[in-house]
Amino acid sequence: MPGGANGRGKIVFLLETMAENKIREAIARGEFANLPGAGKPLRLEDDSMIPDDLRVAYKILRNAGCIPPELEVRKEIITLRDLLRTIEDEGEKIEKNRELNYKLMKLGIMRRRMVTLDEFPEYKERILEKMGAGNPG
Repeated sequence: MPGGANGRGKIVFLLETMAENKIREAIARGEFANLPGAGKPLRLEDDSMIPDDLRVAYKILRNAGCIPPELEVRKEIITLRDLLRTIEDEGEKIEKNRELNYKLMKLGIMRRRMVTLDEFPEYKERILEKMGAGNPG
Protein backbone atom coordinates (compact mmCIF):
# COMPACT_ATOMS: atom_id res chain seq x y z
CA MET A 1 0.00 0.00 0.00
CA PRO A 2 2.78 2.55 0.71
CA GLY A 3 3.99 2.12 -2.88
CA GLY A 4 0.55 2.62 -4.42
CA ALA A 5 -1.20 5.83 -5.47
CA ASN A 6 -3.32 5.79 -2.31
CA GLY A 7 -0.17 5.60 -0.14
CA ARG A 8 1.37 8.58 -1.94
CA GLY A 9 -1.81 10.57 -1.38
CA LYS A 10 -1.62 9.90 2.34
CA ILE A 11 2.04 10.94 2.43
CA VAL A 12 1.27 14.18 0.62
CA PHE A 13 -1.62 14.86 2.99
CA LEU A 14 0.62 14.22 6.02
CA LEU A 15 3.34 16.53 4.65
CA GLU A 16 0.81 19.29 3.94
CA THR A 17 -0.62 18.92 7.44
CA MET A 18 2.85 19.08 9.01
CA ALA A 19 3.72 22.17 6.97
CA GLU A 20 0.47 23.90 7.96
CA ASN A 21 1.15 23.13 11.63
CA LYS A 22 4.70 24.52 11.40
CA ILE A 23 3.38 27.70 9.76
CA ARG A 24 0.72 28.16 12.46
CA GLU A 25 3.37 27.68 15.18
CA ALA A 26 5.65 30.26 13.54
CA ILE A 27 2.77 32.74 13.29
CA ALA A 28 1.98 32.19 16.98
CA ARG A 29 5.64 32.91 17.86
CA GLY A 30 5.50 36.12 15.77
CA GLU A 31 8.12 34.99 13.25
CA PHE A 32 6.16 36.51 10.38
CA ALA A 33 5.61 39.87 12.07
CA ASN A 34 7.39 42.93 10.64
CA LEU A 35 8.67 41.21 7.51
CA PRO A 36 9.84 43.50 4.68
CA GLY A 37 6.95 44.35 2.42
CA ALA A 38 4.31 43.44 5.00
CA GLY A 39 0.94 44.91 4.07
CA LYS A 40 2.06 45.70 0.52
CA PRO A 41 0.78 43.94 -2.61
CA LEU A 42 2.83 41.03 -3.87
CA ARG A 43 4.90 41.76 -6.95
CA LEU A 44 4.00 38.86 -9.17
CA GLU A 45 6.31 38.22 -12.08
CA ASP A 46 5.15 37.04 -15.47
CA ASP A 47 6.90 33.77 -16.14
CA SER A 48 4.49 32.64 -18.83
CA MET A 49 7.27 32.71 -21.45
CA ILE A 50 9.40 30.27 -19.43
CA PRO A 51 8.69 26.58 -20.09
CA ASP A 52 6.99 24.86 -17.15
CA ASP A 53 9.91 22.52 -16.55
CA LEU A 54 12.37 25.44 -16.25
CA ARG A 55 10.36 27.85 -14.07
CA VAL A 56 11.66 26.61 -10.73
CA ALA A 57 15.26 26.70 -11.96
CA TYR A 58 14.81 30.26 -13.29
CA LYS A 59 13.31 31.42 -9.99
CA ILE A 60 16.17 29.87 -8.00
CA LEU A 61 18.77 31.50 -10.25
CA ARG A 62 16.98 34.87 -10.18
CA ASN A 63 16.71 34.79 -6.39
CA ALA A 64 20.43 33.98 -6.22
CA GLY A 65 21.18 37.11 -8.25
CA CYS A 66 21.89 35.31 -11.52
CA ILE A 67 20.36 36.63 -14.71
CA PRO A 68 19.87 34.94 -18.08
CA PRO A 69 22.86 35.20 -20.41
CA GLU A 70 20.91 37.40 -22.85
CA LEU A 71 20.31 40.01 -20.16
CA GLU A 72 23.94 39.87 -19.08
CA VAL A 73 25.09 40.59 -22.65
CA ARG A 74 22.52 43.38 -22.93
CA LYS A 75 23.89 44.95 -19.73
CA GLU A 76 27.41 44.73 -21.19
CA ILE A 77 26.19 46.43 -24.39
CA ILE A 78 24.65 49.29 -22.43
CA THR A 79 27.84 49.71 -20.41
CA LEU A 80 29.98 49.74 -23.57
CA ARG A 81 27.70 52.31 -25.21
CA ASP A 82 28.00 54.58 -22.18
CA LEU A 83 31.77 54.08 -22.08
CA LEU A 84 32.16 54.91 -25.78
CA ARG A 85 30.64 58.35 -25.14
CA THR A 86 33.48 59.18 -22.75
CA ILE A 87 36.52 57.77 -24.62
CA GLU A 88 38.66 60.32 -26.43
CA ASP A 89 41.58 58.11 -27.51
CA GLU A 90 40.83 56.91 -31.07
CA GLY A 91 42.67 53.59 -30.65
CA GLU A 92 40.77 52.73 -27.51
CA LYS A 93 37.51 53.88 -29.12
CA ILE A 94 38.09 51.56 -32.10
CA GLU A 95 38.80 48.65 -29.74
CA LYS A 96 35.64 49.28 -27.69
CA ASN A 97 33.60 49.60 -30.91
CA ARG A 98 34.87 46.18 -31.98
CA GLU A 99 33.92 44.78 -28.58
CA LEU A 100 30.49 46.40 -28.85
CA ASN A 101 29.93 44.99 -32.34
CA TYR A 102 30.91 41.54 -31.08
CA LYS A 103 28.42 41.82 -28.20
CA LEU A 104 25.67 42.99 -30.57
CA MET A 105 26.31 40.03 -32.84
CA LYS A 106 26.41 37.67 -29.86
CA LEU A 107 23.10 39.03 -28.59
CA GLY A 108 21.54 38.57 -32.02
CA ILE A 109 22.71 34.97 -32.16
CA MET A 110 21.50 34.30 -28.62
CA ARG A 111 18.10 35.65 -29.56
CA ARG A 112 18.23 33.57 -32.74
CA ARG A 113 17.49 36.63 -34.79
CA MET A 114 19.31 39.65 -36.05
CA VAL A 115 19.48 42.74 -33.92
CA THR A 116 17.53 45.54 -35.60
CA LEU A 117 18.87 49.03 -36.09
CA ASP A 118 15.93 50.45 -34.14
CA GLU A 119 17.24 48.79 -30.97
CA PHE A 120 20.42 50.89 -31.16
CA PRO A 121 19.49 54.25 -32.65
CA GLU A 122 22.95 55.76 -32.22
CA TYR A 123 24.24 53.35 -34.87
CA LYS A 124 21.25 53.50 -37.19
CA GLU A 125 22.10 56.91 -38.65
CA ARG A 126 25.79 56.08 -39.09
CA ILE A 127 25.06 52.76 -40.80
CA LEU A 128 22.49 54.30 -43.12
CA GLU A 129 24.97 57.06 -44.02
CA LYS A 130 27.66 54.48 -44.86
CA MET A 131 25.17 52.60 -47.01
CA GLY A 132 24.23 55.82 -48.81
CA ALA A 133 20.68 55.88 -47.47
CA GLY A 134 21.15 58.56 -44.81
CA ASN A 135 20.25 62.20 -44.87
CA PRO A 136 22.52 64.16 -47.23
CA GLY A 137 24.39 66.92 -45.68
